Amino acid sequence: MAKKKSTNRKSKSHSHKKVSHLHKIYKTKRKTKDHDQIHQDLKLKNAYELINQTIDHDIPGAAQNYCVHCARYFIDEVALKEHFRTKLHKRRMKALETEPYTQEEARRAAGIGSFIAPKKFEIKTQPDKLSLTKTFEQTMDKDIIIQNFISSFK
Repeated sequence: MAKKKSTNRKSKSHSHKKVSHLHKIYKTKRKTKDHDQIHQDLKLKNAYELINQTIDHDIPGAAQNYCVHCARYFIDEVALKEHFRTKLHKRRMKALETEPYTQEEARRAAGIGSFIAPKKFEIKTQPDKLSLTKTFEQTMDKDIIIQNFISSFK
């Protein structure tokens, strides 16, 4: 005859089921940036600053390998390239395709104004540091030329 399990003991997986203060700790333990904050980081100037950070030895990889879409640091370039192929990164990229939620959209949802469908963005995996630097320098040169051109008419 088989032994009966003791019904007086709870299993380990249910030991913290009713402890409410632990839920908040576990929920906020791995909190990342929200989608609207990441949309701000995806702008060329902000992305350039995040990818080309100064060396900080308190951050993994000395802050030299950063995924802008997921707001995560990686130990080395290989780990960053592997991350680009993961489901988590692809899900985050898919979620970033829609326009971030704004106050105007909240007003339209409340009945103030008419409905406008959210815009779709084309999100691509971040380029390597060299190509991003070239793009940033080219656009900065254009911005300087435009500012000089506008200031010449003042």
